[in-house]
Amino acid sequence: MSLKTKIVVIIFLFLLLIILIIYKIQQTNNSPKISENTSETTSTTTKDTQLEYTNSEYGFILSLPKSWQGYTLIKTTWDGNLIDSEPTQKISGPRIIIRHPLWTVENPRQDIPVMIFTKDQWNLIEQEKLAVSAAPIVPSELGNNSRYIFALPARYNFSFLVGFEEVEDIIKSQPLKGF
Repeated sequence: MSLKTKIVVIIFLFLLLIILIIYKIQQTNNSPKISENTSETTSTTTKDTQLEYTNSEYGFILSLPKSWQGYTLIKTTWDGNLIDSEPTQKISGPRIIIRHPLWTVENPRQDIPVMIFTKDQWNLIEQEKLAVSAAPIVPSELGNNSRYIFALPARYNFSFLVGFEEVEDIIKSQPLKGF
């Protein structure tokens, strides 16, 4: 290999390393913030075969298998746009992500994201006046109470991460109850 070729390869590898470092920094800066103070609004109880995550702030209980003992809560927001508004009007609301205890950066697992909508926001979604994702599919309702609709984002599991089948089974069991 000529000296010129070696220099080109070294420069290429150096640039690739810089791109990877920038990507990692952006990924870290864009990651959701883990809720540090969930004890005021949430609690977990254990039954014989399952856990119950209770969120008193929004008024729901979500049942999980015991294998989720030690899960992490991440409080983020969902963002949406009013369709056909000039200028485009942004709307946002809370989203709670329930993360499996075996989740790691190196080996991510499927989360359970719960979007929280007011009744008015949900009516806009049903009327196709509020878009909350790029997918042409609306979120699917998990449950509700007198104030809120709790929903699962469209295509939340299209990455087919480890555990997506388990999360599908959890969702099929209708684990969320509003109060």
